[in-house]
Amino acid sequence: MPQQKFKEIAELSSDELQSRLQELKQEALTLRIQQATGQLENTARRRMVRREIARVMTILNQRKSA
Repeated sequence: MPQQKFKEIAELSSDELQSRLQELKQEALTLRIQQATGQLENTARRRMVRREIARVMTILNQRKSA
């Protein structure tokens, strides 16, 4: 799945952001397991997923405090 820009993520509803966050966390777990077992080929993907999780969480926190 291609990386989304901050503006694209910000246009999503809160429910969509929550489901996206769950998907990303699940993908991060899968990538960690793959790396631990030596099956991960694209190590940069872990970094991209972590950053996208941070983007989603930032938007959700901004909405909570607004």
